[in-house]
Order: sequence, then structure tokens, then C-alpha cells
Amino acid sequence: MQSAPQTIDDLMDWISGISDAEGPGTTRLLYSPSWIKAQHALKEKFEELGMIVEFDAVGNLFATVAGTEQPDEVIATGSHVDTVAKGGRLDGQLGIMAGYLAVKELLEKEGKPKKSLQVISMAEEEGSRFPYAFWGSKNIFGIAERKDVEDISDAQGIRFTDAMRAAGFDFLEGAPKYSRIAAFLELHIEQGNFLENTGKKVGVVNAIVGQKRYTVILKGEANHAGTTLMEYRKDTVECMARIITQSIDKAKAEGSPLVLTFGRVEPKPNTVNVVPGETLFSIDCRHTDARTLDRFTLEIEEDMRTIAAKMGIEIEIDKWMDEAPVPMDARIIETIENVCQDSGLSYQVMHSGAGHDSQIFAPRVPTGMIFVPSVGGISHNPAEHTEAEDIQQGVQALAESLKRLAY
Repeated sequence: MQSAPQTIDDLMDWISGISDAEGPGTTRLLYSPSWIKAQHALKEKFEELGMIVEFDAVGNLFATVAGTEQPDEVIATGSHVDTVAKGGRLDGQLGIMAGYLAVKELLEKEGKPKKSLQVISMAEEEGSRFPYAFWGSKNIFGIAERKDVEDISDAQGIRFTDAMRAAGFDFLEGAPKYSRIAAFLELHIEQGNFLENTGKKVGVVNAIVGQKRYTVILKGEANHAGTTLMEYRKDTVECMARIITQSIDKAKAEGSPLVLTFGRVEPKPNTVNVVPGETLFSIDCRHTDARTLDRFTLEIEEDMRTIAAKMGIEIEIDKWMDEAPVPMDARIIETIENVCQDSGLSYQVMHSGAGHDSQIFAPRVPTGMIFVPSVGGISHNPAEHTEAEDIQQGVQALAESLKRLAY
């Protein structure tokens, strides 16, 4: 089963052109005018295939072909319709359009499935407009907490609840209507350069990394840069530098797939002629194995305290994210691998270093992910690109996997 690259490009140009801002890039934030337009345009697109299309309470879109023998067994695919501000043309929405192409091919070549086939355009994953992520997929399983969004607003001061209701949606009441899913597959761009560097065209994802994120505040003493001798300083930037150097060295010694990032730094008073008396910085650490992630982060927490104590600097460590790694389903992984082998596709089993809707599905539903290469590893950027021929192989893997699960 193969999709013409031109058709793929046309579809991606069409959906990425629905944006709230002029290019370059696509801006389609949750419950914005372009988000509403895109969801309703997708509804019409799926209805053209003869699919039954409905929204749930919060705006997730479900397009379904009922199975002829086991209609209550739903084999689903899809991804999120929202984007980051000025994002690329693929992230999230490629998974929706790949599902559209896969189902279109299956219906044309195989007829109706035995089990129901479903494509989901999820309301939100990115957290780009409001400080909340996975609103779409969490509502599918009834695990979104109403209290977490009732009092939040976007950068313009628009309340989450007001935006949702203005878009024609409201909170889920009672049990979710669309949670009867027997298996879920998500096709996504890799958002890294592993596939490109290895020359592979399809990634079969076996796990999504766990993540721990910290905000660390060091408190020393601000003082004159010219008159305070080096041995008398309580320099919080020096302390941070020692922490970063030691932690990065340990991360490199640990090796892949562990990654460690110090991404945000705010020294105070942040001026050229004052020893910084306070510094705030962030830490992001990820690994596919929970025990390794726990051990490594506990080590660097203790290292930070030791370094700070030796320098006479106070330290506050706030671990504000602690997400466990999420393995994909072994049977689904095997199915996708067998498809790639039987179809002669160039593939690699790999992990995902980024979070995806599949991490919400996987603990509750047998789940698998298919990656296609990202040119230069670029994502969340208008330069985001995947060759049409590579997307074609991903759609082929998706379509054949859906066939084996639903027919």
C-alpha cells in the first residue's frame, strides 16, 4: 500500500495553511479560530470517506468506520491538531493526515474492516496557549483534572474556560464516550536526527523516555566585582558552573539514552560589575529506564548540595516534573516490525526522547508509535521537514499495521 508523495504534500500544505498567524510556520493554538476551522475542515475531510465523525465534550474529533464483525473493538490512530506558535507543517498534524491516508487506502483496497477503524484528531498536546498539556488525550480517558484548568489563562488573559466555551465545548461530564479503544498507533516525526544519521526511514518506537525537571535556586552574596577578592566570594554563577560541569561529565559517562540539559539561567543582579548573589537555573533529565533515571538524578541532587555546601551557598531544589518512562506494547511493536520486514522497509527500533499523546494511551491501551525522519533533526520550527518519500514509508507501515490489527 503506497501513497503518492504529491498527495501527501498537498494534504500537509492544506492542513498547515490553517493558521492564526501569517507565516512562516503554522500557529494553531487550542480553541483559537484556526483550531476551530481545522477541526471542522477535518470533519468534512473524513466524512468524504464515508466515516462517522463526532466531537467529544472538549473538542477531540473521532472519525470511525464501524467493523463488520467486532464493531466494539476499535483500532485507532491519530495525533494532536494544535501546534506551537510558528511551528512546522508536520508535528502532530502529520499523524492525523497519515491516519486519513491509511484508512482511505484500506477502504479502497480491502473494503470494510472486521474491527472498527478510527482516526482521532486530538484537541491539544503542546501546552502552547495555556499552561496545561495533553488536554485532548487525558480527556479521552477521563483523567484530566477540571480544577487544573479552571483558573488558568493564556498570555492575553483569556481564561481557559471562556476560550473552551466560546469554541462550542465544555467540560466532560461522566464517563468518556470514546475510550473503548483496543489498540492505538501514532505516526509522528522523530523530532531528532537519529533516523537521519543512521539512514533509516521508519522508527519503531519501543518506549517514551521518563522526564525529571527541576528549578534550582542558589543564594550566596552579591558584592562589588572589583573589590571582593576571589577567596571571599559567594558567587552563585561559579557554583552553578561547578554543578553543570560535574553533572554533564557524569551524564556523558553514563551514556545513551540518558540526556541532561541545563536550559534556563537567571543570575541576579545580572550586571557586569556585581558578583551574582542569586542564580536560578533549570535541569531536564531523561531516560527510558526508571531505575537508572532515579539513581542518576538522586546522585546529581546530592552532588549539587555538596558543591553548594563547600562554597557556603544556600541551595533550593524544586523537582516539579517526575514522569516515569512509558513502554510501548510488545505485541504492537512486533506487529510494526513484522510489517517493516515483510514490506522491505528500512527501519530501526528506537526510543522517543520527546513526549507524545501515546504516553497517555500506553498505560491504558496497547499502543505503538511509528517515527519518520526529521531533516536535520529540526522541529517546532518553520524549517521542520521530512521528505515525502520518507512519509510514504511511514504511512505504508501504518496502513499495513492497521490492516493486521483490524482486518
